[in-house]
Amino acid sequence: MINITLAFIWVLIVSDLSLGSLLWGYIIGIIPIYIIRRFLPGRFYLVRVYYVIKLILVFARELIKANYELTKIVVSPKIDIHPGFFAYPCELEEEWEIALISALISLTPGTLIVAISDDHSTIYIHGINALDVDKEIAIIKNSFEKLIQEVAKP
Repeated sequence: MINITLAFIWVLIVSDLSLGSLLWGYIIGIIPIYIIRRFLPGRFYLVRVYYVIKLILVFARELIKANYELTKIVVSPKIDIHPGFFAYPCELEEEWEIALISALISLTPGTLIVAISDDHSTIYIHGINALDVDKEIAIIKNSFEKLIQEVAKP
């Protein structure tokens, strides 16, 4: 909010109510916010923006990989899959974090969230190819969960 306020103050100073002027005011407003960041609660907000963008890119990469793997399964003359259920131990605590990781897992082709434990510590997942469960858990933990924890960090 401070940066947006500074952007509007910039628009008033230059007397130019255009999108370009507002954008310049926003960019220029980042400098004083960065300088006084020690006095503001939490991390510098662009760090969180960086991790949100990184999470989106990691999800896009995983989405492309999963679609490729699923296409190989569908196109192959002999379908060799081993579907199964597995329990994913989740360290996320907030409800929105659980909802986000559940959505990311369910949106990735070949996986589906079946249930979540009452204490949110375990997510039950159905995978279309669940031969190496430890590998699947490590992929989710090192990509989605780790980045969600970075986004949620104050």
